[in-house]
Amino acid sequence: MWKLFVLTLLGAATLAAQRIEINWPAPHPGFAQGRPPAEYLQHAGSGDPESGNFGGVRSGGGQFHEGIDIVPTKRDRRGEATDPVFAVLDGVVRHVSQMAGKSSYGRYVVLEHPGVEPAIYTLYAHLATIDVGIRPGMQVRRGQTLGVMGRSAGGYVIPRERAHLHFEMGLMVTRDFQAWYDWRKFGSSNEHGLYNGMNLMGFNPLDFYQKHRARAVDNFLDYFAQMEPVVKFRIATHRRPDFVDRYPELVHKDRPMLVGGWEVWCDWTGLPFHWRALTPAEVRGMKPNEVRLIEVDEAEERRQRSKQLAVRRAGGWAPGRDLQTLLQQLFGLR
Repeated sequence: MWKLFVLTLLGAATLAAQRIEINWPAPHPGFAQGRPPAEYLQHAGSGDPESGNFGGVRSGGGQFHEGIDIVPTKRDRRGEATDPVFAVLDGVVRHVSQMAGKSSYGRYVVLEHPGVEPAIYTLYAHLATIDVGIRPGMQVRRGQTLGVMGRSAGGYVIPRERAHLHFEMGLMVTRDFQAWYDWRKFGSSNEHGLYNGMNLMGFNPLDFYQKHRARAVDNFLDYFAQMEPVVKFRIATHRRPDFVDRYPELVHKDRPMLVGGWEVWCDWTGLPFHWRALTPAEVRGMKPNEVRLIEVDEAEERRQRSKQLAVRRAGGWAPGRDLQTLLQQLFGLR
């Protein structure tokens, strides 16, 4: 038994030590050459390239941007971008949206990457065209062309001079997304199934690339391991979210035989990057589906104005609007 345990630990350590090979998603050489992000990020109209970065970078810090926007290097005679867009890792095409007007992403492609742990998604948006052979279920190789950079969008217009690639890396929240979408009564059909942007939670791509280049992390497991929690919560429930089955690497290995609930850690964006199954004794005194915030980084929560995970109520903490949405999607809270 002890020998098996040691071998398991050694196997996990070996896996964690593996360094992934990853491409940049566009031809611009700025990142590879170590140039400042201002040279390869596209501003969102403000003139400030930081508005093309990840996070609360727009509207004075109050508007969240889920990915990064990369500028083109070439244009045609009309001034339209002509840069190809590349898959950053080997993966599987999960979603292709050819109808530009049906999403704020415009034309976009979502890949899943089962060859890395956790099996993140990457998203490539505002494309002018998508390559003919790119279709759901297709295997793609790292560096393969997915389409051409552009400025397609639904519900608004991206000027020609601001054409760019919107690029995301992240995790899918739930396979039960449609039930939540129907319950919310948005008044329009869900055209994108599981790959609707409301079911995708991104992390900072540029931060990952920079840390990977600096060898501060070798892979995504390393990256998630160094995330800092802003909110830790416990929920009393027998429900097992499909999130923990799709991303088992984010779940603490010691699981009780009988699960009475979950303890979840979220970074400042709400990404649930650490899970631990709780015994019934650990949730004793809690009502079914009751949520308790057990730790909040108040300074960071206040600083990050584009997200609201926790609010003060009656001398304690309660879930804010973004954490409420996450709880609805993960645990079916209504």
